[in-house]
Amino acid sequence: MQKQSIKEVLTKRVAEILPAPKGLADLMKKRKIRLYLGIDPTGTMLHLGHAVVLRKLRQFQDLSHEVILLFGTLTAQIGDPSGRDKMREPLSSRQIVANMRDYKTQASQILDIGKARMKKNDEWLGKLNLEDILKLTSRVTTSQLLERDMFQGRMKRGQEIWVHELLYPLLQGYDSVAMDVDLEVGGTDQTFNMLIGRRLQKAYRSKEKFVLTVPLLLGLDGRKMSKSFGNTVNIADPPREMYGKLMTLRDELVPQYFELCSDVVEKEVAVLKKKLSPRDFKARLAKEVVTLYHGAKKARVAEQEFISIFQKKQQPSYMKEVEGLRGEMPLVDILVKAMLASSKSEARRLIQQGGVRIDGNVQKKENSSVELRARSVIQVGKRRFIRVA
Repeated sequence: MQKQSIKEVLTKRVAEILPAPKGLADLMKKRKIRLYLGIDPTGTMLHLGHAVVLRKLRQFQDLSHEVILLFGTLTAQIGDPSGRDKMREPLSSRQIVANMRDYKTQASQILDIGKARMKKNDEWLGKLNLEDILKLTSRVTTSQLLERDMFQGRMKRGQEIWVHELLYPLLQGYDSVAMDVDLEVGGTDQTFNMLIGRRLQKAYRSKEKFVLTVPLLLGLDGRKMSKSFGNTVNIADPPREMYGKLMTLRDELVPQYFELCSDVVEKEVAVLKKKLSPRDFKARLAKEVVTLYHGAKKARVAEQEFISIFQKKQQPSYMKEVEGLRGEMPLVDILVKAMLASSKSEARRLIQQGGVRIDGNVQKKENSSVELRARSVIQVGKRRFIRVA
């Protein structure tokens, strides 16, 4: 294990190391450390924001440290209140298991899953009895928990704060104790929760736990990256869709995406920014990111598809073919059945916005019926195409 490698892991794409970087560096020189990332499987897709943290874990793996990917199978049933202005909707056990399976598959594109340890926190949190929970709650005061920005904001607006939300950071913090870790890695939005784990590790084990945060990646539109905002780029997105999404990125965010989502070195990014137009600078980013997850060949194809669709106004060479759409049926039903809209209300909204085309013709009437033939092309927005089988 070389000193320079440790230095790079602890500085590149790192926001903060608590209590101090030197202590963690010294520990890494002495022995292999145990570290983890905790993810609540609350959805089906990991996005590039998650990838920033996973790529950091991979760096520790490459230095032969013990990496744990923890799935919050119990904490997901509560819902992390971080960054939320209202209570999260609870998930069922079945949803959590399905999401966890998807997350593991997608994380394997970055982590060496064969070497990473997979854990679920219901294995220990589900065994806590009342005495254990009372002991846990005695380690932190209510005022300390209420200091969080989102809780302060809710109180000012007269909104509710639920007791189970106050328990969330304690339960997440107990994960550190249960796994006896040296380090927890996460985004800057998780600093409070991770520091609770540091406090508990000292209280239960008289042991130092370090916290490493990585910068939060903003969404395509400059807001927090979130599925609800529709501004995510997902790890599992097909090459063409990933490329197209990145080409909608706000210009001022391109350098941040180069830094956090690609392997292009900082000096080269600076040269590219001066040399290329804003559009070409963004196109280079899109190609680099798609290459990272899908390979150079598919990235080149995605690039050519984008040029054909957006510059030459052509249709993509490959389109998914969907059966069961031939004949006449309401347009909103077609969009839902083709999985181009998640609901009839979303389908109507897409039509109202002029975002739906059948064989190149804009569909303006949301209550209309359409007759589809074999090889008809349905387009939603600028990037989604399907062909009727």
